Amino acid sequence: MIFEVKNGFFGYKTKEILKDINFTLGDGEVMSILGSNGVGKTTLLKCMMGLLKWNKGESFIDGKNINEYKSREFWQKIAYVPQAKGAAFGYSAIDMVMLGRSAHLGTFSQPKAEDREAAEQAMEDMGITHLRNKLCTEMSGGELQMVLIARALTISPSMLVLDEPESNLDFKNQLIILETIRNLSNKRGISAIVNTHYPEHALKISDKALILNRDGSNIFGNAEEIINEDNMKKSFSVQVFIDTFRYMEMDYKSVVPLYLV
Repeated sequence: MIFEVKNGFFGYKTKEILKDINFTLGDGEVMSILGSNGVGKTTLLKCMMGLLKWNKGESFIDGKNINEYKSREFWQKIAYVPQAKGAAFGYSAIDMVMLGRSAHLGTFSQPKAEDREAAEQAMEDMGITHLRNKLCTEMSGGELQMVLIARALTISPSMLVLDEPESNLDFKNQLIILETIRNLSNKRGISAIVNTHYPEHALKISDKALILNRDGSNIFGNAEEIINEDNMKKSFSVQVFIDTFRYMEMDYKSVVPLYLV
């Protein structure tokens, strides 16, 4: 599946937030969206999926405007994973994951055996079968985030859209989420668009990146090329140092914030 945004503009009466957004994402590719707080990252996700209407511009799936897809058809292709922080659901994990099958059900239809099988398989794929009967209100942030991703996977989407999936998690759970996204891309060909505050994370998992700046400008391209010291300085108003180091025959990138500019 090819997902595209062409000439996307969005704003309110008093402020233009997004200006001339253009990007293309192919099968199995991961794109990170970077930018400081309030720059419009979540707004961009909503616009590109049609949850907010572009003031100008369009989103496409395989060359077809997303507005031409029926709602159920669209949400069978794209799965949205919102921020887990602050979420309180009185569902067990298996019931929460089952909700992901709604795109395959009619308005008054009840889940069938195949829907439960899809939910069970998604939990197994995510390695969270041990959470099956645990209430979402009793989960850690990392556990809930994994459940929400499993819920998204029940529809066998072509693309995941994740809003800050690793925020407010400890190091271990951050790595679990990042490795999960990369594995879904590499092994199942599922593309992903990820909002993140962490340039290091973007460099770790992304093929492409889109950097949003406070003046409304943006930069899109190969992640390795555009996540650099100059672009981070412009976007975040922070001088950073980016270095590459080798550990156990693997190369890693470190992004260190130095001082405000």
